[in-house]
Amino acid sequence: MKDKTGTATATQTKTAYEGVAQLQIQQLFKVMVDSGASDLHITVGSAPSIRVSGDIVRVKVGSLTPDDTKRLVYQILTEKQKADLEKNLDLDFSFGIKGLARFRANVFYSKGAVAAVFRLIPSLIPDYEALNLPPVLLEMVNVSSGLFLVTGPTGSGKSTTLASIIDKLNANSASHIITLEDPIEFVHQHKLSLVNQREVGVDTHSFARGIKSLLRQDPDIVLIGELRDPETIEAALTIAETGHIVFGTLHTNSTIQTINRIINVFPSDQQEQIRTLLSFVLQGVVAQQLLPKVPSGRCMVQEILRITPAIRNLIREDKVHQIYSQMQIGQEETGMNTMNQHIKKRLDAGLITIETAMTFSNNPEELARMTGVQKK
Repeated sequence: MKDKTGTATATQTKTAYEGVAQLQIQQLFKVMVDSGASDLHITVGSAPSIRVSGDIVRVKVGSLTPDDTKRLVYQILTEKQKADLEKNLDLDFSFGIKGLARFRANVFYSKGAVAAVFRLIPSLIPDYEALNLPPVLLEMVNVSSGLFLVTGPTGSGKSTTLASIIDKLNANSASHIITLEDPIEFVHQHKLSLVNQREVGVDTHSFARGIKSLLRQDPDIVLIGELRDPETIEAALTIAETGHIVFGTLHTNSTIQTINRIINVFPSDQQEQIRTLLSFVLQGVVAQQLLPKVPSGRCMVQEILRITPAIRNLIREDKVHQIYSQMQIGQEETGMNTMNQHIKKRLDAGLITIETAMTFSNNPEELARMTGVQKK
């Protein structure tokens, strides 16, 4: 729990500190893990803060000065990382603390002082069944080639969903899995498959260079951390076309928006070619969000698009706007559902409030009709 000022109580953080002079960054990581927090924020003029169930909560310690933030953050940087930060003014990396957890970090400058955000990565890859992910996702990736995308806003659990799917494939197929990430988040062990994980800036100089060499590394399954530009997207489509399973993420809020984003990121004279290629290689898109749950915590909602022959035709014929209605046909057979349908299920189960449902819906007017609630 937290007090009215948004400050973490001693119960919340397990530890309360009277000052910052002796505070060590490892102590804050332990507070973060013990509190079930997803993120730790270090910035000047505020106490260290953690994000618990979506809310920012301040640790009971004094506000940090520029010297404090630099001292804390520099405790976990190598000399090379310090030099890179001071040269480029921001830095992405991941690291692990033995016996505690792995973390993804972004260090940057704010008003001339060092600041940082640390994202907690569970040491163990969450089990697919434990996450209550639907069986249809595994059915969609039970193919010899194709592109599978998980999308959603930052902090929506995209990496967790993909890691659990990759872990299933790792355990059940004798394949070569290559990931290209910036930075590496979940660490996969060799199971039935061989797994090579490459981190941009550590194992390859850039995404472009790492992608260029992928096909010479005899992969069966490829994970590209983020499809961030036309070159990366085109490479992912080409790798999928040449007989590989490709996984990737995008920061889009719906399955339809994802398809439009992929096509529209290219110049108009290339879009027909990309549309045709996408219609052949795309296997599925999952758009997901994490919603505040009653009374606390968060629950996931997903929109699931499975690429049927009818949907391939709609993509190819530039009729993407008709896909939404197609998603609602024969859902028992296809396993598809819209975001509003999943939100309504969570609402009917009493896991979320109607206010939350309306806030997170990408089509609140439709949801109001589905629930019989008059939209304000």
